[in-house]
Amino acid sequence: MKTGFKFLIIILLMSVKSYAQQAQNVLQYVDPTIGGVGHLLEPTRPTMHMPNSMIRVYPVRKDQLDDQISYFPLTMYSHRIGNVFAMMPHSGEITAKSWTAPQTYDLEKTSPYYYSVNFEDFPVKLEFSPSERSGSYRIKFSGNSAKYLRMGIVNKVGEIFTSGKRSVSGKETFNGMQAYFYAELNTDIIDTQYKTTADRKDLFIKLNPQSAVEFRYGISFISIAQAKENLQKEIPNWGFEQVKTKAQNTWEKTLGQVSVKGGTLGEKRAFYTALYRTYERMININEYGKYYSAYDHQIHQDNRPFYVDNWIWDSYLAHQPLHMILNPAKQSDMIESYVKMYQQSGWMPSFALVFGDNPCMTGNHAASWITDAWFKDIRNYNINDAYKGLKKNSTEATLLPWRNGPATELDNFYAKNGYFPALKPGAKETVEQVHDFEKRQAVAVTLGESYGDWCLAQLAVSLGKKDDSELFLKKAGNYKNVFRQDKGYMWPKDSEGKWIEPFDPKFSGGQGGREYFTENNAYTYDWDVKHDLKGLFALMGGKIKAEGKLDNLFRENLGRSKYELWNTFPDATGLVGQFSMGNEPSFHIPYLYNYLGSPWKTQKRIRMLLDTWFTDNQFSIPGDEDGGGMSAFVVFSMMGFYPVTPGIPVYNIGSPVFKEVTIKLPNGKTFKMIANNASATAKYIQSARLNGVVWNKPWFKHTDLVNGGVLEFVMGETPNRNWGNIEQDAPPSEMTLSPKDYVTAKL
Repeated sequence: MKTGFKFLIIILLMSVKSYAQQAQNVLQYVDPTIGGVGHLLEPTRPTMHMPNSMIRVYPVRKDQLDDQISYFPLTMYSHRIGNVFAMMPHSGEITAKSWTAPQTYDLEKTSPYYYSVNFEDFPVKLEFSPSERSGSYRIKFSGNSAKYLRMGIVNKVGEIFTSGKRSVSGKETFNGMQAYFYAELNTDIIDTQYKTTADRKDLFIKLNPQSAVEFRYGISFISIAQAKENLQKEIPNWGFEQVKTKAQNTWEKTLGQVSVKGGTLGEKRAFYTALYRTYERMININEYGKYYSAYDHQIHQDNRPFYVDNWIWDSYLAHQPLHMILNPAKQSDMIESYVKMYQQSGWMPSFALVFGDNPCMTGNHAASWITDAWFKDIRNYNINDAYKGLKKNSTEATLLPWRNGPATELDNFYAKNGYFPALKPGAKETVEQVHDFEKRQAVAVTLGESYGDWCLAQLAVSLGKKDDSELFLKKAGNYKNVFRQDKGYMWPKDSEGKWIEPFDPKFSGGQGGREYFTENNAYTYDWDVKHDLKGLFALMGGKIKAEGKLDNLFRENLGRSKYELWNTFPDATGLVGQFSMGNEPSFHIPYLYNYLGSPWKTQKRIRMLLDTWFTDNQFSIPGDEDGGGMSAFVVFSMMGFYPVTPGIPVYNIGSPVFKEVTIKLPNGKTFKMIANNASATAKYIQSARLNGVVWNKPWFKHTDLVNGGVLEFVMGETPNRNWGNIEQDAPPSEMTLSPKDYVTAKL
């Protein structure tokens, strides 16, 4: 072979190797400990799992600052709600304390696909890597002390037992259903010690001395036999490194769907960690052609994925819209799972968890989610049954917060009068179905149902249901009934139609404002009309006054000390004036300047909020992250756009953090955003081009994205107040049109 040709081959091989390294390096930016110390609320957890899969493992402790680990679950059954089957290594003598004692630790390493930790109380190193329905631990013991695994039941009722010289099994009851596991060890079990209490039996397993013990297991919601099958299909052979490598490659491919250039190391860490967190939910619990459904308590034969664990009050805003871009087919599977839950139970679920519907929060947000998917041409599900379930939820179910079941007298009042009635201050609740702690949340319920019914109106037109579309479009205007124009705020109203007095827009409503609102005050809920911003601005006195009111939201004082405020409103975290970055109803608010002719203010606010609250340390994430809900806001906003109104296939433009973002779309195309000159100070858009054509709109369509293309900006340090402020180019807010006009309009 000639020398020159050899040299060319070497250069090509080096280029291929370099490309492969570049293509497989995003995991270096993921740090699951980011946000691990909550400001006031729940911290994030350094969770190891495969994307949207059953097995989710993390060290159980108070937060990232806690120097003791209580145990490792074999999996969590729902994000932040509960776990099943506790496991810990143990070395040395077993004492009464050994059964429950947490262990101090050091040298912890975390990533989506791999975890390791060294325990200080005894010389043991523990490692973990996940598969979809199974997982693998490797435990390295040192010294001559006896070596054990401590296995426990987390939810009181259950049993763990050895099922062979090298196997362990168990079942555990939680929230009315059961979980099962089957595990194998690469060494013999030489003894067991049981501790039996009134409602459970825990187990110490003494192991044949060996420096590296591997413990591989499968989880099932069907049976121990199915757990064994899950394990055998996913981890059939010994070799911890093989499990680790497969998980690593899966995550590299998954997160590598979005690539960025520019930005700081901290910004990349914040971005990719947020992207990783959006894959924690929903989880597929189909176990190789069958699944157990808590919605009819039956085992179903089905080869299609069945997804659960959706906190929809959080996820419909940004989480699910993000994955409509990245994983549209998976979104169809998730929606079809909701349809099956409706078919099985008779109701469209709210928080669809593994143990059934958990009626958390407010709103018929499955309507927003499904409508958003439908108008983004994501349609591989039974839309007719989906619509039936959504309509039933709107017209026959109770709207009460944290309640399931048929309509109550308050719902009948809403249907007749167009608003949820509030109690006068100090009045005793008269309706027994109202949740003792969550109260009526009267204004928030009215606003949420208005938006949900607007979404149903759009679906009704698309499905040819004219009478329904007219009904739901009329109900979509109910938000106007709780806006008090003489005061300029959303305001509770009693059953006689009188405004509640006295009322402080900053502080009334009791704990979390729950008499009138949901976790926030009127300053936040003034803007919770995503489906009719034109109508909202008109109520506020026009765009100029609305913009001044929006400016003031970020500047208004608390009116009291912080400790007094947070004693009553602990969810109002990440405060900037009265704006609460740490709570989901605020996500869209900074983007509303785009509708008011001042997109530069959106650019200013978004960059300030990202720089302040979503950095790359343990104190980042200002509120409850909720398994991807808040992280999706970060992903969107750092890329430079956001879906203000799910149901309208349009994205609002913010301020891109990176100089280049490339999204590899499932259809084989790419969408690229280039922000020339972008930096910490150059955050203002000076000009833009979409596919080479001058673009002066502060928004673009979903079809612009999924058809592939390039959106290019020139950024600068001072605002260009002329860019994007043309009245006719404002992002669509379509309730001023009829549903028919909306569906057929060329956005």
